[in-house]
Amino acid sequence: MHAITELLVVEDDAEIGPLVRDRLQRDGYAARWVRNGVEMDAALAQKPASLLVLDLMLPGEDGLSICRRVRARSNLPIIMLTARGEDLDRIIGLEIGADDYLAKPFNPRELLARIRAVLRRCEPATPAADANAELLRFDRYRFDLAARRLMRDDGVEIELSAGDYDLLATFVHHPQRVLSRDQLMDYTKGRSWEAFDRSIDVALMRLRRKIEPDPAKPTLLRTVRNGGYLFTVPVEPC
Repeated sequence: MHAITELLVVEDDAEIGPLVRDRLQRDGYAARWVRNGVEMDAALAQKPASLLVLDLMLPGEDGLSICRRVRARSNLPIIMLTARGEDLDRIIGLEIGADDYLAKPFNPRELLARIRAVLRRCEPATPAADANAELLRFDRYRFDLAARRLMRDDGVEIELSAGDYDLLATFVHHPQRVLSRDQLMDYTKGRSWEAFDRSIDVALMRLRRKIEPDPAKPTLLRTVRNGGYLFTVPVEPC
């Protein structure tokens, strides 16, 4: 996978950007480095990327704005980098669609581990021999696990980021069962979640906004006090 996986690093620091690019290239990725959103757009137009490593603090258009813009038009996986480690920055980045978040200074090995984890979650599932096993129905939705597509009964497709897909796939495989935050972290990102990280809650709120008729009064994804979260509806093969 590494030899053909295109990574794009968007980082204005003239020391950090090349270092990250070179480290990724040594690990076998086809990594490129650009310094801002304008150069990113040109690079993506020239050759698509499999994952974006995006700095938060950029000249001109900042990383949050770029993340929001990219997510509005594609499901390109995004890992955000920032010198600021406050929870608010992490929450905002995840809410607008970033798949993971890493604060500077970081260990290059940790960045590589997170890239691998996000890319694994984004790999197309291998279709099962029985196609129905990969096509599930719940409430007013059809969920195609192999194609990673969520369709509403009225024909509208719900855009899912890699994190959205991973979380929803966990729930449909464990319907009508309370799952704790620790279980959700294990089933989804595993070790790439940080200790005491509330990002799983942010990811769940983002998923609620996409599938709940009224996210303020969730009926599909209920919070169970002192327990975790419950996917309330049955799941059946189509």
